[in-house]
Parts: sequence; structure tokens; C-alpha cells
Amino acid sequence: MFLFLIPLLLGFTFNAASAFTSTYFHKWGERRGSIVSVVLRDVLGIPVWTVGFGMAFLTPSWQFFATSIISQVLGWFLIGGGGAIILAALFTIRTRSVRPSTRDTLAEDGLYAWVRHPIHSGTLLEFVGLFFIRPTQVVVITCALGILWVFIQTWLEERDLLQRMPDYREYRRRVPLLIPHFKGLK
Repeated sequence: MFLFLIPLLLGFTFNAASAFTSTYFHKWGERRGSIVSVVLRDVLGIPVWTVGFGMAFLTPSWQFFATSIISQVLGWFLIGGGGAIILAALFTIRTRSVRPSTRDTLAEDGLYAWVRHPIHSGTLLEFVGLFFIRPTQVVVITCALGILWVFIQTWLEERDLLQRMPDYREYRRRVPLLIPHFKGLK
């Protein structure tokens, strides 16, 4: 019943290991270090934990509540909103997301003017949306682990960004981590 945990946790581990970009650069040089980060995240991380989520969705277990049209619409709305946030963030950082470098510049526009990790914010919305679409015990466990992983990944990336980008410390003081501040909006 819990076979989904193997790819899920392996994928999360590989993905988290991608957050040590500056360490890989110092150890193997910028080109190889960048390749290591990309392979860990894009080849071994995201695809493998996605398989874990798929397996969890297919695993039968008891439901917390009966799904309705409202829970389905809410779930798809959260997934769509999270996906839109992720795409907008990727559009802003472009190649910096594909191939990290010690020469990356700080993204402070678009969604990055509102939160430091909009991709992670979007991912959190998607995990909550998955729960509303399929509120089973296994999916709840999977989403809870996913949410925990996002916070760990964010913490690790914060440390790496502080090492790679001198301006990140000031940016960190001004811009919230995952949830925007709406004070001052009219």
C-alpha cells in the first residue's frame, strides 16, 4: 500500500540535493556543478516524485470526505492557479531556472517582487488542490509530505542563494518568503 513512498521520498531527496548549487560549483566547477544541479532536480527529482504522486492517486484508501462538484472545482482551481503561478515565475527567471549559475542575477520583478519563492508557493497550492480532488488517506499523506518537502527545499535554497547572490540578503529583508504581504494595496 505504501510503495508510492519510495519514488516520492527519493524524488524529494534528489530535488533537495539540487539546492546545493554553490557547493557543486566549488567542488566541480561551474559547468559540471550546474549539470549536477539540473540532473538532480529535473531528471531525478521532479519526475521521480511526480511518479510517487501518481502512484498515491491510484492507491485505494479511505476518504476523508465524499468529493462533490464544489471540492472538484476548488481542487482544479487551486491546481490551475498554482500552475499559473509556477509558469509566470519560470517566465520571469527563464534560463536561471533551467541552468543555475554563480553568475545568476537576482530576480526582483514579476511575482518575485511579491514573494521570494513563487514556484514553491504555486506548488503548495497544487498540493492542496490535489487533496480536494482526491481526499484519500494516501493522498493526504502524500500532500503532507509534499508540503513538508517544499518548506525544506525553500530553506535549503535560501542558504544557497545567500551564497551565490550578494544582493540576496537585502532582497530577503524586503520580500516575504512564500505568502505576499498585501498591506498598502488600495
